[in-house]
Amino acid sequence: MKPITGHPGRSSLSPALVADMENKGIDIDRSLAVLDLINGDHGDDSASQPSFRIPQVDGRRVVDARGLGGFSVDRDAALARLSELGMRAPPDLERRGTDLVFTRSELVALGEELLGQAAWGVLNGGSATSYADRKKNQALGPHVYAAIQPGFELLAPLCEGAPKGLTPAYINPDGTPGESFLVLKMRAALRLAERAAGRLGGHCRRPILPFFQMTSDATDIALRIAYAEWDHHPWLPPVRTDVCADPRHGLSAVQPLMSAYTHSADGLPRRVFDRAWGKEHSALALPGGHGQSFWVLAGVYRSLLDQGYRYAWIGNVDNSGYGPAPLALAVFALSGSEAAYELAYRTPVDIKGGILVEDEQGKLTIAELGQAMSLDRALEHERNGARILFNCATGLFDLAALVPRLDDIADALPLRVSEQDKDSGRYSQAEQNTWESMALFDSPLCLAVDKAERFMPAKLLAETILASGIVPGSAVPPDVAATARGLSEGMAHFLAGPCGLELKGGRWQPPA
Repeated sequence: MKPITGHPGRSSLSPALVADMENKGIDIDRSLAVLDLINGDHGDDSASQPSFRIPQVDGRRVVDARGLGGFSVDRDAALARLSELGMRAPPDLERRGTDLVFTRSELVALGEELLGQAAWGVLNGGSATSYADRKKNQALGPHVYAAIQPGFELLAPLCEGAPKGLTPAYINPDGTPGESFLVLKMRAALRLAERAAGRLGGHCRRPILPFFQMTSDATDIALRIAYAEWDHHPWLPPVRTDVCADPRHGLSAVQPLMSAYTHSADGLPRRVFDRAWGKEHSALALPGGHGQSFWVLAGVYRSLLDQGYRYAWIGNVDNSGYGPAPLALAVFALSGSEAAYELAYRTPVDIKGGILVEDEQGKLTIAELGQAMSLDRALEHERNGARILFNCATGLFDLAALVPRLDDIADALPLRVSEQDKDSGRYSQAEQNTWESMALFDSPLCLAVDKAERFMPAKLLAETILASGIVPGSAVPPDVAATARGLSEGMAHFLAGPCGLELKGGRWQPPA
């Protein structure tokens, strides 16, 4: 959905509520237009859905990238794609019939060269207040909350009102807060860009791996202030900006804030939620969903393409595993697909979120468990031998294919309504989901990745604490303990690997 102005329903709101919404930076006209849509059932998730199948790894549409030994592609198509990118195929590639076979090392080398034509961005519009909501974190159960409570009391004050990306991504073994999600991502990207520059021999047509972001009215100023202060951050050394792009000075676009709506239990049609924190005429300002990125970031994507960048990653700031990945870029470029999405095999604790499905027309898409497919139905598929891939909320786009379609995608993404019960009240919110764009492309590529390395989400502060490895497994239920082990192993890999940190004196630090 593109911006909407001049909605006539503003007069239906009380003057006190309008004043409060304006004071909180809410886009009133757009919020009312979306309210009309969801009250007209355009955003109703209970509507009937087509019958879905679970697609399997086929090496073409769905590629298992975990330990990928090689990737085969039609010779003529591969040579044409590389030529279009100004590159040549390695001279000693194995031939298998009409295909060329790229080994893993050849894919990584190709991907590192292609980083000179790639950008990366984060969805940076959310604050950490909801993430550190006590009621939400207590919903994991009293035993889990009791186990994470010391960490919760340490980090929760650092999250209040702050952009989530600026809050600690982990707790050190000595009990001190760790570095922020954004500092870690920027450090990892800079190290990767320097490695790519070495492979390119310093002959860079443009700065490697420029950074971009979608912020919101709730986070933009705080992020700008932080980036200015990070010019002298010891973990982010100065860079040669003619070779490597400095993520502290990237491209940015601001997402407008939307209002929350009333909960369905309070009757239909829904209204603007006006009892935030129990106060009369008090609205609740929320980002409008990551799917708005297609129109909010449209100018950024066009600018990157104009500058000669062909590819762009986008992902959630709170997923520590997300960042540029050379092997994935190489497979994507060779595939000729318009967009690629990362997915990980479902685990027993993955009971909410999107999974990869195929509709009756053979189109790949993301279906939300509990909405488009019941959890019972998904488990039945697994009992029958299917392996379900879970959405990792990471996308990689070919800008030459994406930019001409930005308006169409922004309009075509469906609205999804979800019910919330938090410290601020019981309400609903309407969002567009970035990852449902998969169904809008002709030939999307799906990459099955290692969850412990590429998907470490932190939707709740409890997950950040569990990923820090400071909660004894005996203090939580077995399924939570297993999840915590996976998260903490992934976090340690990320800190020691892509970030190049060392554990010294109970704290993760850069090498001396």
